[in-house]
Amino acid sequence: MKARVTIATSALVPSDALAHASERAVILTLPTGPYIWGAGLAVAISAAMTAFSRRLPTLARCRIFERPRLLPKGTTSWMSAILFGLLILVGLLGTRDPYENALPLMVWTVIWVGLTLAVALFGNLWADLNPWTGPVRTLRALLGRTGGIGLARLGHLPAVAGFFAFAWYEIVSLSPDDPAELALVASGYWLLVFALAVAEGEDWLPQGEFFSAFFGFVARIAPFWADYNGSRVGVHAGVPGAQIMSLPPLSKSAIAFVTLMLATVSFDGLHETFSWLGFLGLNPLDYPGRSAVTLPNSLGLLMTWLAMSVLIIGAILLTLRLARSDMPLSAIAGPWLLSFLPIAAAYHIAHYLVALLTQGQYAIAALSDPLGSGADYLGLGPHWVGFGFLSQQHAVWTIWLVQFAIILGAHLLAVLLSEQIARRAGLNLSLAAQAPIALLMVLYTCFGLWLLAAPAIG
Repeated sequence: MKARVTIATSALVPSDALAHASERAVILTLPTGPYIWGAGLAVAISAAMTAFSRRLPTLARCRIFERPRLLPKGTTSWMSAILFGLLILVGLLGTRDPYENALPLMVWTVIWVGLTLAVALFGNLWADLNPWTGPVRTLRALLGRTGGIGLARLGHLPAVAGFFAFAWYEIVSLSPDDPAELALVASGYWLLVFALAVAEGEDWLPQGEFFSAFFGFVARIAPFWADYNGSRVGVHAGVPGAQIMSLPPLSKSAIAFVTLMLATVSFDGLHETFSWLGFLGLNPLDYPGRSAVTLPNSLGLLMTWLAMSVLIIGAILLTLRLARSDMPLSAIAGPWLLSFLPIAAAYHIAHYLVALLTQGQYAIAALSDPLGSGADYLGLGPHWVGFGFLSQQHAVWTIWLVQFAIILGAHLLAVLLSEQIARRAGLNLSLAAQAPIALLMVLYTCFGLWLLAAPAIG
């Protein structure tokens, strides 16, 4: 999971690290305030410019090349399922140290952080790595099963429930890093999804299973992606977000999923800030541990989701009112929520960037010694993991600038998509009518950057 040490840490040197690392001790010395407000101003100016522009920039896309499928359909899924089984065994039988056991490092760093970044750049890689598709297809063929049980009628609701449970487990539960506990939780989830997919069919996974839904949405901002047509694979390139304009409107359950994407990563950043702990009446320099905040954090996660949903839907309703449009909310909410996909994906990447740079080192080290037996197959040496760069101002400054660019770029793209979607729906918004959604994006830009720079326990 993401980095955790107290804000009082003043220096970190390369060594065998037994705690998570954080850049917070240095970032508090940097002038982040002007960047936060400057980003908000840039988003506001961008919204005003799109409102007055007669023609908006085209989000171009093109096919680069086409190639044959390299492996039979389902092969990589079976490989992922076998790897998943091996990781479960490592979690149950290997070391209980989450910094050496490959299972927590694979789940919290490689998949949840690294794969999200890869998907945001190169499209939906999860579609091939999904550990259910191949086994489900094989078992259904053996059983001669072709129908479903009606789960498709639920839309994204099963994925919403799974995602909320996953977020609660990551943010609130007492020991999400414990390898043995994580092995039981992960294997239980795999078996549940496997049973449901066998009953309903593999086509249910992209909307019913939360990893598949999450990566499917993140992939829509990728500048490169592939699509499959039988035995052929077409590789495409385009401006980030070009795929979003070709998506159908989000259903109500998909809207719930996208707002949950925004809410979970927002509360994940908020719940460790000094401000949140002060709100709970706790001394952040004497943090009592997760067990003392289980209930307030559970409620905080739920209320953040509720607040995010109310703010977005409320902004859309107010926009319709100011535009004096008789268009029903149900007709425009689905298309308009698509414009928030870049924001959700970008903040996830920016939020976990430090975790990728730090915990990613542990993941590589775990590959060098997968069984925790003291082996060093990659020849890394005993002191390979090091976080000294997080005590260097220029390195932390670079990290901050990258986070800043990711979040600002995503919000500028969201403003452009929002205006394009509105015009496609027949809404020619004045500057006043555009203000509610623009203001919401400005506030979320500032809020997201503030979360990255605010004093926190980790």
